[in-house]
Amino acid sequence: MKNSSKILFFTFFVLLAFFYSCNQGTTSKKEETILKGSTSIFVDETLTPIMEEQVAVFENEYEAKIKLISKSEAETVNSLINEKSAIAILSRNLTQEELNIFKQKKINPKITPFATDAVAFIANKNSKDSLIALKDVISFMQGKSIANIKGLVFDNLNSSTVRYLKDLAGIQEIPQKGVFSFKNNDEVIRHVYENDGMIGIVGVNWLSQPKPAMQKYVDNVATLSVKGLNGDNYFLPSQNNIAEKKYPLARDLYIINCQGFSGLGMGFASFVGGDVGQRIILKSGLLPIRIPTRKFTIVKSQNDKK
Repeated sequence: MKNSSKILFFTFFVLLAFFYSCNQGTTSKKEETILKGSTSIFVDETLTPIMEEQVAVFENEYEAKIKLISKSEAETVNSLINEKSAIAILSRNLTQEELNIFKQKKINPKITPFATDAVAFIANKNSKDSLIALKDVISFMQGKSIANIKGLVFDNLNSSTVRYLKDLAGIQEIPQKGVFSFKNNDEVIRHVYENDGMIGIVGVNWLSQPKPAMQKYVDNVATLSVKGLNGDNYFLPSQNNIAEKKYPLARDLYIINCQGFSGLGMGFASFVGGDVGQRIILKSGLLPIRIPTRKFTIVKSQNDKK
């Protein structure tokens, strides 16, 4: 009899815990709207500065709390596929293979392009070279010796910048010699600052929006002008050159929302793609997906009225 009572009590406890857990999940989803609640967003680490600013303004405007989790591109994509996160910021669109995985899970990702970024090459300010040819970087990535490149410095072997350069070079693995990786873009900038001859590869918004502690390092590295694979001119990763498609290492940025309901993923994507979010992009030095309109008020002077 005692054993039966224990079994009944244990069963009741398990059922109670189950229903409480389900109720909590339902409640939290109900409490989250497009402009209210809390959520986590995984972000490609090379895009962290611009997204931190977007989140700060969004949270100030609405009753929302967004936790940004900076990871490499590979980790960010895996977080979506393995359901560790329902929202991610990437410097590329999802591949067809990745879309098929979500289709099998009956998930239809909402993809919002919101800006164009650039991959920048940086060097120590003592370097004699202010120019670099993309073909030389590609050759170095293929394991060839290039006189004016002592080494290439990346943030992370799983980062979007490594993947981007590997795709351009048509290689599966990076060379064993001459290519170095760290944990983040800040460490790349510091390393280039301290080592003449090294060329760092970073997301351009780490240069346009440095943290206060990084300002002295950014001020003492030089952004190189790049010659593309076609043409003879060299271009800096400026907003104007990106807009005119002159800079050869530009890339589109996307918000990937797999929430499946009208939550903060939808609200945040609308905000970033809207007027305020696009003005933040414009001010940062990146290229917004749409140029915000400007309003001019023409005031007639007293002389005009006469």
